[in-house]
Amino acid sequence: MGTMRIGIDVTPLTPARSGVGYYTYYLLDQLLRDGAGMEYHALSTGRGAPDLTGLAGLAARRHVALPTRAVYALWAAIGRPRADTLLGGVDVFHATNYVLPPVASARTVLTIYDLSFLRHPELCSPKIVGPFSRRVPRFAKRADAVLTCSEASKRDIVELLGVAPEKVCVAHGAANAGLAPMPREEAEARLAPHGIAPPYLLFTGTLEPRKNVAGLIRAFDLAAPRIPHTLVLVGQWGWKTEDIQAALAEARHRDRIVVAGYLPGHDTLAAAYSAADVFVLPSFYEGFGLPVLEAMACGAPVITSRRASLPEVGGDAACYVAPDDTEALAHEIEEVASDAARRDAMRTRGFAQAKRFTWEACAARTRGVYRGLA
Repeated sequence: MGTMRIGIDVTPLTPARSGVGYYTYYLLDQLLRDGAGMEYHALSTGRGAPDLTGLAGLAARRHVALPTRAVYALWAAIGRPRADTLLGGVDVFHATNYVLPPVASARTVLTIYDLSFLRHPELCSPKIVGPFSRRVPRFAKRADAVLTCSEASKRDIVELLGVAPEKVCVAHGAANAGLAPMPREEAEARLAPHGIAPPYLLFTGTLEPRKNVAGLIRAFDLAAPRIPHTLVLVGQWGWKTEDIQAALAEARHRDRIVVAGYLPGHDTLAAAYSAADVFVLPSFYEGFGLPVLEAMACGAPVITSRRASLPEVGGDAACYVAPDDTEALAHEIEEVASDAARRDAMRTRGFAQAKRFTWEACAARTRGVYRGLA
């Protein structure tokens, strides 16, 4: 069998990446490193072309310089332009972000990270809920294979979309191989310009309802009198932030909460994880929860929710709480933040847990799906 031509949507590789962008980048990076009789052709849409720096070995790239929403509208209305035709013909086209474009003859793979818009529509932007609820079920049925990033998401896809289990393949994500514990002094020096100084508890993620940031602020406020820590919130503001703003305004210990915004560069993120006493992700729903593995890879003890994919990702290394129980979360924060021996034990288990997830394994599962279709 000759070289397989794989088309892949790289539109999520925006400058300020969120989870989908990181997953797509590290997967493609690993696919390109492993070669294995496949060549990769990148397709993107949007006003500006994505930054593909560091992705050596792409066979070709094609950018459609129209707003992505306009391209989606064209695809929905007239079924053009066809993705594989734009790339000069490919054997398999991999749609990496929920939306399956029309194709002339390629087999298709669709990545669905989670079904929060169906499982918890109240926690998602209406801009997403309406269109995604209508279109993603159709895309999932039309795709030749569906990829997802956790067994929890696979169960949702089978149950809520009626997709046959054998058509859905789980390829777990992983922490970036470059994320490793940073020496304390170096970490502190990198964080100082961002107003972050130990001891602190860390949250990373989009500041939005699904991540339960308001609940975390309230829990921290309850625990604050008994611990010396600040709470550091890292990430961009998302949609519907009124609850978070209200929780910040009402917090008695507002002076000990740092809203740090988006931290540029992996080194700064590694520094934030490395110097944190505790990492807390009390989400109501996560398709994968990559920050849990990132924190563990850098040696931060993790408290997270006993919901969706999080127990699958955190294994026996994390402490779990019910996300809607603010007092239980406050208690757990206080316990872990006050107990150095327990944090050391969690740190050791966390390193081992993070190592169980690799981009090599993710790429191997993904290549298996491509081969199965060809």
